[in-house]
Amino acid sequence: MIISPDTKRGQRIPPGQSQTVKWPVLDASGTPPIDMNKWRLDVFGLVEKEVSLTWDEFMALPRVEVFSDFHCVTRWSRLDNTWTGVAVSTLMELAGGVKAEAKFVSALGYDYGWTTNLPIADFLMEDALVATHHDGVALTPEHGGPARLIVPQLYAWKSAKWLGGLELLAEDKPGFWERNGYHNHGDPWKEERFGY
Repeated sequence: MIISPDTKRGQRIPPGQSQTVKWPVLDASGTPPIDMNKWRLDVFGLVEKEVSLTWDEFMALPRVEVFSDFHCVTRWSRLDNTWTGVAVSTLMELAGGVKAEAKFVSALGYDYGWTTNLPIADFLMEDALVATHHDGVALTPEHGGPARLIVPQLYAWKSAKWLGGLELLAEDKPGFWERNGYHNHGDPWKEERFGY
């Protein structure tokens, strides 16, 4: 199991946050319908070899477990989560590696063109994964199932629900919430909530 570095802090609740045992459901436009017969995870852009995985191909990849905390920009934190899925590093290996000019990632959701952006350094952290399970249970659609990105070091909106693609980029490409007032980076320990 991979242990997220944030769980080793003496104080695990970032500034301005309150702990919850519940897992509130938040999204911009509702849960999208996803046809699992057509589901794909595309890895493209500045990688050595573009990859397009079916659900069965994705589920056949090596699995990891990540123990982490989960911080929402709306000021709640849920501690002690166990995520199961495919490590970002495994996906990048499958794509032949990341090209040197790749500095950012755009995560693309199935929810009507929704995206979020991440610096490559955050995306490639050891505890980042594409999760299919939370605390041993398959992710429900309202929580981003069948698969969502999990980047524990950043606020939860950067952990894109209903993940369908990962585009590696040389230039930053702000996503839906970043274009609508949220901070471009989203570090909960620096309270990077809003961009204005």
